[in-house]
Amino acid sequence: MMTDCCKDERKEEAPCPGLSARGALIAGGDNGMLEKGFDMYIRDPFDAEQNPQGILNFGTSENKLCYDLIQGRLTRPDINYLEPHLLQYSDVQGIKSFREEIAKFLTKYAKAPSALDPEHITVMNGCCSVFAALSTVLCDPGDGYLIPAPYYGGINSKTWLYGGMQPVHVPLFSEVTNKESRPFQLTIEKLETALHQAMEQGIRVRALILINPHNPLGDIYPAQLLKECLEFAHRYKLHVIMDEIYMLSVYGDTTFTSILSLDSLPDPDRTHFMWGFSKDFGMCGVRVGILYTRNNEVRKAINKLAVFHGCPGPVQYVLSQFLSDREWLDNVFFPTNRRRLKEAQNTLVDGLAEIGIPVFKSSGGLYIWADFRKFLKSQTFEAEMDLWWKLLQEKLLISPGKAFYCYEPGWFRLVFSDSIDKIYLCIQRLQDFLLHDNTDKSIPICSSCVKNEYPESDDEPCTNYMTTSMDDVSEGCSHMKKIAVF
Repeated sequence: MMTDCCKDERKEEAPCPGLSARGALIAGGDNGMLEKGFDMYIRDPFDAEQNPQGILNFGTSENKLCYDLIQGRLTRPDINYLEPHLLQYSDVQGIKSFREEIAKFLTKYAKAPSALDPEHITVMNGCCSVFAALSTVLCDPGDGYLIPAPYYGGINSKTWLYGGMQPVHVPLFSEVTNKESRPFQLTIEKLETALHQAMEQGIRVRALILINPHNPLGDIYPAQLLKECLEFAHRYKLHVIMDEIYMLSVYGDTTFTSILSLDSLPDPDRTHFMWGFSKDFGMCGVRVGILYTRNNEVRKAINKLAVFHGCPGPVQYVLSQFLSDREWLDNVFFPTNRRRLKEAQNTLVDGLAEIGIPVFKSSGGLYIWADFRKFLKSQTFEAEMDLWWKLLQEKLLISPGKAFYCYEPGWFRLVFSDSIDKIYLCIQRLQDFLLHDNTDKSIPICSSCVKNEYPESDDEPCTNYMTTSMDDVSEGCSHMKKIAVF
């Protein structure tokens, strides 16, 4: 029997019929810019024969360059195997033989100084699930995580929907100061500044998230900077979540250093590594993400959640066989993939240069970070979004800097890991629009405008991260004070 007191407590109903307050908050959230662009693309996708006037997708980060190799390998007889145990319940942490193969694979290709322990690995259905689970077990609702901006905007929803975390931006700018050697450079001083400002605002920062190779910059963190970031996190007892989803998509002269390759870590129990099959192997639809952590308590909690994010047994078997073929990986796939990525990148960069679009120098990932500022009507995010929508109307999808919480309007990410023919068509459509239809709308770049003028809406990057509340920082955080508690 319900008491009067209980009745009073239950009088207030959820804002949406059938949903809890938590569910209504989730349902009411807007999709990010990347999702909005992709939704438009799938309604009108380009096809050379069936729909040549459709939308060219240079906004979604997928590697389509080596489908022929992947298809050939996944259709060999050794892959076509099915036993009853693969259709039955298995270890929620991941089938042991698969985790053992992953450990061997990462030991070799991440250049670990000693063999990695398969018991430190948890397999989930994609790195989105890894982010969601980690944010839930490492932080309480309302806690923050440091992240250099720009960054992959999808991280916001992955860390908020379950964990209720909020990002604390570490803004990076294109202008090189006396203390920097290149644009968009991360420094420990910038991390310190962002951390202390968050603390002054009453935000408890629990983690530092780093993406290496970086998305969207394509930058690769030097080994020394990685070590300094780890020391910084150790000083403040922060967890480090290292997203290395593009670890093997490196094609330039820059040396990539995996967190797993370091001889010693300042705080191994607070250092967590993520990788998956989506980017390096062009298997976004397979949905397999890997977490490697030495922290037993974190792993115990993660494995409790892994029951909701499991990977099918047959998929684990197929990928185990796939990873074990080192000869094919070393002699066929990796060299071919690197060559095709570099060729595609060069084609896009050269084509953009011909129409006056400079590109941030990079050697990792599947994309380039391009400077469209001179084509904006004004140096504002409103003008950036106007250009993005107009390009979509011209049947070209690229990703605006706003989607990555960039603090300067006019930067766009273009994915190049597609056929050369499509890259040429992308350049042609850009040229036709920007140089023929849009020439009267371009203005000279004003560096002071770029640094100081931001839109006033609460879904834009803030004008000054030192004084603006986290609710005003970005689209993904505009409702952060209404944290959903799980």
